[in-house]
Amino acid sequence: MEFDKNKIVEALRAVMDPQTGVDVIKAKKISDLTIEGKDLNLTLSVSSLKSNEKTALTFSCMAAINELYPSLEVHVHAKVKEEKPTSPLSHIKNTIAVASGKGGVGKSTMSVNLALSLQKKVFSVGLLDLDLYGPSIPTMLGLQGKKPNMTDIHGRPKMIPIEKFGLPTMSIGYVISPEQAVVLRGPRLGGIVKQFISECLWPPLDFLIIDLPPGTGDVHLSLVQTIPLSGVVMVTTPQQVAYDDALKGMNMFRLENVNVPILGVVENMAWFTPDELPSNKYYIFGKGSGKKLAKEANTVLLGQVPIHMSICDDGDQGKPSTWSGQDSIQHIFDSMTNRLIQQVQIRNEMIAPTQMVDVQK
Repeated sequence: MEFDKNKIVEALRAVMDPQTGVDVIKAKKISDLTIEGKDLNLTLSVSSLKSNEKTALTFSCMAAINELYPSLEVHVHAKVKEEKPTSPLSHIKNTIAVASGKGGVGKSTMSVNLALSLQKKVFSVGLLDLDLYGPSIPTMLGLQGKKPNMTDIHGRPKMIPIEKFGLPTMSIGYVISPEQAVVLRGPRLGGIVKQFISECLWPPLDFLIIDLPPGTGDVHLSLVQTIPLSGVVMVTTPQQVAYDDALKGMNMFRLENVNVPILGVVENMAWFTPDELPSNKYYIFGKGSGKKLAKEANTVLLGQVPIHMSICDDGDQGKPSTWSGQDSIQHIFDSMTNRLIQQVQIRNEMIAPTQMVDVQK
């Protein structure tokens, strides 16, 4: 009887890696697969030769192969993978944070609509809400009161993201009640960040959009220590005070030991145009901060979003503007997304991959 190596590889895709939640083939845990007669040998990369992970994966690989070819004698050789720590989201191509430095500038609105606009362009996209003190994503997606399901992968419990509009999402708002205040010190905040990344079963994605809280605190630092961000989108409004805070927030990512590329700037609440006077623009909060911030970072202004009641109403009703709003508003978000895609392509071609921040630095 001939044994098809391609079929064996496909069978091994049913075995999940407990660290990343993806199959052992995609996680590159399997190497040196050879067949001689009825003996099959393969090498399994593990974090430790004494770990429960090694035993569980060994038997799972053997079971998957013998279910396909019962007569094969499967020999699994485990080896410790000696290399630098890898991102728990290595199966996600681009991780993009949306930051502001200041609260109330519409960062969550931008995160949701950019994520859905990317998805409309046939990318696979996820949304992670790390605004732990003020989670808005459940409301903006109409997911209040939803709780994530749990699954077990080789003894490790994993949360399953909650999906809406085909978008896998995770938020602390799914874990606590809407009226509950989040009172946490720094180490616990960092623990939640790592839990939402490492203990959540994120599928392979083209983009993961990460909505950050205001400021430059524990959540931001924990994030860049946990995964290598592809880049950041900064959100500001036209006021000088918003610009000042956004500049501080942006400069945190530009620190030498953080060094996360700034992909672009979004200026929200750029002007007000009444429906009855569609050609008029009223600059209620001033103008120019978006361009000024983009120039400071040597990046681009991705777009300017006007003050429009439909954007607010759509978010409050759990139907974001990109998904169900007016054509003119959808066009603004689609144009911003096109520029963001361009910026990501340039970033990936011209700049080396971002490194996770070393905790010791």
